[in-house]
Amino acid sequence: MTAPSRETLPLFPLGTVLMPGAPLPLHIFEPRYRQLTVDLVTGAVPNKEFGVVAVREGFDTDRHGIDALATVGCSARLLDVRRLPDGRYDVVTEGRRRFRLLDLDDGSRAYLCGTVEWLPDTAEASESDDLTRMLMASARRAHKAYCTDAWKSEDWVEPRAVGPAELPHVLAADCLLPLTDRQAMLEELDPLERLRLVRRLLARERGLLRDLRAIPAPTTTFATDSSPN
Repeated sequence: MTAPSRETLPLFPLGTVLMPGAPLPLHIFEPRYRQLTVDLVTGAVPNKEFGVVAVREGFDTDRHGIDALATVGCSARLLDVRRLPDGRYDVVTEGRRRFRLLDLDDGSRAYLCGTVEWLPDTAEASESDDLTRMLMASARRAHKAYCTDAWKSEDWVEPRAVGPAELPHVLAADCLLPLTDRQAMLEELDPLERLRLVRRLLARERGLLRDLRAIPAPTTTFATDSSPN
């Protein structure tokens, strides 16, 4: 069995969980992340790719180091950059690959870097398989039901066509799931289990929505801001 590939990756801690295939717009104003943006644009950081990792509630990376961060994150690839007159940036990124965070380096560059190992799925799922097709259809139905109850039905748009491995991430990214649930989705490496998990989570959230007429607010609404960006 081949050992997981390890790399050094710039890190961007956030109070959210990025999913593979999901868009992530960012407004960059802190100096160290302005420098990261410059390095991504100029090629000092290869492949325009950096790591997004969730900050644990109540923790701060400057004070708690690696203990402040989730153990699994997702890389983001820079897609578009707009420099503002005062030196800030508006950027558009997209989630790409999951990684496990092994170690932190907070001294070699202006921004955090980490030693990571990439986390491919542990199994494959094919749309030619009856069980896979059934789980995909069930997950899509759960997503539509949740979104129809959460928003006006005319605001709902069918998620783009993707394969069974990516579908749960796309569905979860489109909904206001609690951070712990999103992290669990990111860490699940079996595509079929991931389909089951997103279906179960969306059904649960729809039940809460129907009973309480409320949807969960993003965790950053109430938590102390863990990253200036």
